[in-house]
Amino acid sequence: MKHGKWYSLIDKVTGELNLFLAARKVTSRKTAAGVDGQDSEMFEEHLIEETRKLRGQICSGSYTPSPVRRVHLPKPGSDQTRPLGIPTVRDRVVQTALLNVIEPILDNEFHERSFGFRHGRSAHDALRVVEQKLGEGYMYVVDADIHGYFDAIPKERLMRLVKRHIADSRVIELIESFLDCGIMEDLHQWNPIAGVPQGAVLSPVLSNLYLNDFDHMMSEAGFELVRYADDFVVLCRSEFEAEAALETIKAWMAEAGLRLHPTKTKIVDSRQKSFAFLGYSFRGEKIYPRSESLKRLKARIVSLTGRNRSGSLESIAWELSIVLRGWFGYFRHCCWTIFTDLDVKIRVRLRRLLLKRHRHNAARQPRTQRWPNATFTDAG
Repeated sequence: MKHGKWYSLIDKVTGELNLFLAARKVTSRKTAAGVDGQDSEMFEEHLIEETRKLRGQICSGSYTPSPVRRVHLPKPGSDQTRPLGIPTVRDRVVQTALLNVIEPILDNEFHERSFGFRHGRSAHDALRVVEQKLGEGYMYVVDADIHGYFDAIPKERLMRLVKRHIADSRVIELIESFLDCGIMEDLHQWNPIAGVPQGAVLSPVLSNLYLNDFDHMMSEAGFELVRYADDFVVLCRSEFEAEAALETIKAWMAEAGLRLHPTKTKIVDSRQKSFAFLGYSFRGEKIYPRSESLKRLKARIVSLTGRNRSGSLESIAWELSIVLRGWFGYFRHCCWTIFTDLDVKIRVRLRRLLLKRHRHNAARQPRTQRWPNATFTDAG
């Protein structure tokens, strides 16, 4: 049912099977403990008892979520950190049970150009649309960045959007309780006036909901928007169209209580200058990994193939294969020369490693003959 309101959802949330499946999903991942010190393994030891206790508390109206424990994670390739809120395991279970019920309802309303945090959609789907539009001549790109998006979402406006589709007051109260549960950091607790906690189970779907009107507005205005979570680009045929798109974006963001990052938001003629999106760098119709992504991979290769590395060639090749498989899997749409260059770099480093190990008894012959490419292929 699209564009409708859903009633009587609390029974679905508190259904024994739904809560049990939610608990199983949460405990299947070994995650850190929240403010109560209980990790997923501790919860799993008494899973049935804990799940029944949660069900009773929700049904009686006595359930109250705990504050999230805030930690700061380093941003790759930067000295900056990003805040992450770690809920308690019990709160993750309840949020997952909620998500099982409300996500299909809300996702049904989302625009087709929204790709982040959605089942059956991926970053590669978003990248394919960008490639397609560049190929069709949409060379001017609005490369936008929402400043501190997750921490800036106005809670009252967000809840009004939730209430468009969900009319069960007890489900509404549960969602609000997670938005208002507060943050604990270094024994200090506070309740931010805005934002959804990054790391909370409900945050991805709620953050998508908040930008859903934006997606539809841009589409109805005729702009080619591609969005993945809070990262988006608008592809245009002319600089004039790009400028109009940027003004439209600024106006909507201001009305929605959000703002664009002044130095990270720009209009790019992709024939003259590259722009970045989802870890890729685009210039014209060519696509490469971002320099930061490539730099991090090369640093990892260096650490795994240092001349003083211990272990057999097979074990080193196995470690390399894990790193490379993930990286190549994500960047598989790139210009193929990137991969051949990396292949050469890895073989050179492995030959240097082997040369040091065998320099006293190695035959006097070129390294490529002593250790041909087949040596490394056979090692994995």
